[in-house]
Amino acid sequence: MEEEPVANGTTMVCVPSHPLIKHWISILRNEQTPCATFKNAMAELGRLLIYEASRDWLPVVNGEIRTPMGVATVEFVDPHEPIMIVPILRAGLALAEHASSVLPATRTYHLGMRRDEMTLEPSLYLNKLPDKFQEGSQILLIDPMLATGGTVIAAVDLLKDRGAEDKQIKVISAIAAPPALRKLSQKFPGLHVYTGIVDPILNEKGFIVPGLGDAGDRSFGT
Repeated sequence: MEEEPVANGTTMVCVPSHPLIKHWISILRNEQTPCATFKNAMAELGRLLIYEASRDWLPVVNGEIRTPMGVATVEFVDPHEPIMIVPILRAGLALAEHASSVLPATRTYHLGMRRDEMTLEPSLYLNKLPDKFQEGSQILLIDPMLATGGTVIAAVDLLKDRGAEDKQIKVISAIAAPPALRKLSQKFPGLHVYTGIVDPILNEKGFIVPGLGDAGDRSFGT
């Protein structure tokens, strides 16, 4: 796994080098990719990134089971400690679609946020977070495009308002850009970001370049 350090802080940005991740990023980038294929590619990319983010992070229990040939010592992911999945609507739904097929136990809470096209500032229109996260909860925050950083920072603030700490949160994104990563690094030391690729710049409208366009519109055909 490649790990790209971010200046001015201790956020760790992890860009897994798996060829399947590069494949799905390439499908997502192509402007000719139809909506259904795009949404599927987003879901497959999310599956791989969630797999990487959960490495060495899942609560486990040990025991013994009987196989057809004898007794084996085994290790299971603890079903009593679900991973909290928090997709940011809309596009976060597509990236998080396969979370429950990767993780044996999950609990999903939705956040709806939209970005003002003029100010680039986020506004909240849906909040289904619990009043307080249990101590030790592990949370995957799903935000496909980390561009200016406004949306993801507002989302992390909401998680922390409900008792989560930086070390309990991992961010999953399809594509990230330096402005968002710098802001996360400065405000939330210890946070981990797992992304398919880091693109170099934003345009005047705050979109990642070369990026993949509007992930929500392309996922849902709107």
